[in-house]
Amino acid sequence: MRKTILLTLLLLGAAVTSLAQTTPVTDGQTLPVTDGQTLPQTLPVTGTFINLPYQDVRNKYTNPEGVDGTDPQMWAAKVAEMGEMGMEYLVFMSVANECKAYYPSKLMDWHYPADRQSPVDAIMEEAAKHGMKVFMSTGWAKDQDDNLRDPAIKGRQIEMMEELAGLYGDHPAFYGWYLPVEDCFGPVLTDYAVEAVNALTARARELTPRAKIMISPYGIFNSNFDDPRYEQQIARLTVDIIAYQDEIGCVREKYPLPRLRENWKKLRAIHDKTGIQMWANCESFAWEHGTNDRQSALIPAPFPRFLSQLAAATEGGAEKIISFIICGMFDKPGSQYPLGQPYWSEKAYEDYMAWLGGDAHWKAAEEYFLSAAGPMEKVTDAAWTKYKAGKYEVEMDPCEGQLTVAMLNYSKRGIVPPAKISLYGKAKGKWTLLETVEPQKWANTNHDAFVDHAFFNEDLSGFKKVKVVFTVEKDSYIYLMTR
Repeated sequence: MRKTILLTLLLLGAAVTSLAQTTPVTDGQTLPVTDGQTLPQTLPVTGTFINLPYQDVRNKYTNPEGVDGTDPQMWAAKVAEMGEMGMEYLVFMSVANECKAYYPSKLMDWHYPADRQSPVDAIMEEAAKHGMKVFMSTGWAKDQDDNLRDPAIKGRQIEMMEELAGLYGDHPAFYGWYLPVEDCFGPVLTDYAVEAVNALTARARELTPRAKIMISPYGIFNSNFDDPRYEQQIARLTVDIIAYQDEIGCVREKYPLPRLRENWKKLRAIHDKTGIQMWANCESFAWEHGTNDRQSALIPAPFPRFLSQLAAATEGGAEKIISFIICGMFDKPGSQYPLGQPYWSEKAYEDYMAWLGGDAHWKAAEEYFLSAAGPMEKVTDAAWTKYKAGKYEVEMDPCEGQLTVAMLNYSKRGIVPPAKISLYGKAKGKWTLLETVEPQKWANTNHDAFVDHAFFNEDLSGFKKVKVVFTVEKDSYIYLMTR
């Protein structure tokens, strides 16, 4: 639980900016509390897309050069690792590319040697061992830019579906179909998109009547939820599941996370009327260079950003959370087949598994994101205290519990957390250094804003006063709370 704390700001040293240049917390100001608030338990990620090799710089680390992306032993190992992470669903992004198949097709030549098991067969076989459910893709007829307005493309996707149903329709791991029809849902889904989806769905129902059918569209950032046609078009879809891309990795707007929380709630209200399941596709990636650029590789986002996405989807009413992409973006340390960005993919794995295992610090961060009592991921939130370059002491009246420092991390705009924060306690008229924390220096922060945290373990009970001391090199936005 967060508790109210009273703050007094002191400026130290001649190098510090004047008080007028800051937005200080004044003595007697109280911060929001969440005492008595019941919070939901954040949904874990239970599904990941499987990204078989295709030519695109974005997959520089998920499908690295020098690694045989068709090796069945590698895929068996990666599926087993996904099982250890708690993945229940595997979603093939595609099972063919450039008119070559990753399964034993009679329609196309193969992308893999004819004398060994196909990667699709290897994945299906290992998934069955772990009780996983696989969504089979109907693409690509040509490549990632398949255009269903082209009758030849649409026809080939249906032919692939028919062939795949014959090969895998009775497989114990087969659960349903992923239709790679990534039309934009905003501002309103087009008639063409509805008809394209429903044409594929109709054939899927004939071939595999019990299979679940899923799509994963984009565009909720600019959706017009107030237009009656928005709900009407969704209701026309004959799919079972819509796993909306949350678009946080794609950074469709300057501060996407605050509005995403509201958009999930609006979608929940619509889906309550349609009977279609609402899943969240939480994007786990950031960009190595340009944003939304095919010449820029996908790299793991800092875990605090990803955790805030999971919390937003949970609070907004998502029934399941899947992600593009866990497999190849998060990577188990010591894996026999390492994939992902060196070091940071392993760090993402370790952070996620620590949170999943109940790590106290990550659970405190989760509470922050769920409660919405603190400032959100934008500089205009009035709850932040802004500090310009200089050294600061922030004194707090007596309080109980442990201190957490929330910090806005938006390096693209020159907003970074302090490199080090020290906590002091005052007893018998003397200040004593209790603990010093160096916040994690996250890589991959060049595109978006997120809230980071520094956690102190010292119990503050029994001190008449406590204070934090830190030096700011650039603008910092900070919020103090106890737990």
